[in-house]
Amino acid sequence: MDAFYSDRFVLPLPAGHRFPMEKYRLLREHIGQTLPEIRLLEPEPLTDEALAVAHSPDYIRRLAAGDLSRKEMMAIGFPWSPEMVERSRRSAGATVMACRAAFRDGVGINLAGGTHHAYRDRGEGFCCFNDAVVAARLMQRDGLAANCLVIDLDVHQGNGTAAMTRDDRNIFAFSMHGAENYPFLKEQSDLDIELPDGTGDAIYLESLQAALIQIRAQFTPSLVIYLAGADPFCDDRLGRLALTKAGLLARDRQVMAFARGLGVPIAIAMAGGYGRNIQDTVDIHFQTVNCALQYANDKSGPSEPALSH
Repeated sequence: MDAFYSDRFVLPLPAGHRFPMEKYRLLREHIGQTLPEIRLLEPEPLTDEALAVAHSPDYIRRLAAGDLSRKEMMAIGFPWSPEMVERSRRSAGATVMACRAAFRDGVGINLAGGTHHAYRDRGEGFCCFNDAVVAARLMQRDGLAANCLVIDLDVHQGNGTAAMTRDDRNIFAFSMHGAENYPFLKEQSDLDIELPDGTGDAIYLESLQAALIQIRAQFTPSLVIYLAGADPFCDDRLGRLALTKAGLLARDRQVMAFARGLGVPIAIAMAGGYGRNIQDTVDIHFQTVNCALQYANDKSGPSEPALSH
């Protein structure tokens, strides 16, 4: 199984910045030390042409040149730098390459990604380019996937994804997120499940199961892109939900079993994670990767109950 990393391209952030950049390196190193079956590969940066399948050419140009306004950069939440642009191209490229690997191996991994707050013509919430929408559109352009399903289980709504795919009948955007969490003005996805603060494992997994049943009745994907956020964790600084690590692993198994039941490839991006202890975030992302490896090796898929009406 292939996993793509871009942690060599580090944003120069001011001291005390709340974005946990270090988690990506720690995750890659842990995988390299403990899961030798995984091929760790560095993605190529996406070109302007590739990004333009989903983003405004003017926005791509202005972001690359550092011509965004102070207000636009404040919405993104990072100071502009060439390294920020390069990393954003590489991180989105990693999801594209994970999709291509998934068509070959059944599953592919981006050890970063999940930049679901980026809109066609602007960035928000630590997101410059929307990797899931770019990847889905490139797979469609290249004739690999007619219909793409985005399963977004970051704790924050994928508002950029929802807005970018609103009129696209070939991309189904599903987001399950905290009702009272960022972004405070939500967009409308094809399916949104909003959860109250403090939601724990049982209600979360029941809600996910019901949503997957509903999706299967409405949409037939040829590719699943899964944003496996670590931020629903009970000790996440920005999460406000109450899932345990075991609950998050059950979530991952549920999604992978769903993809297996459909007989379609699945590409996985790590998405958000802001644990008070960064090792908790790394552990949660690692168990997602390990679950995917078991999924790739076990042709019968994870042992989860089949979806039923």
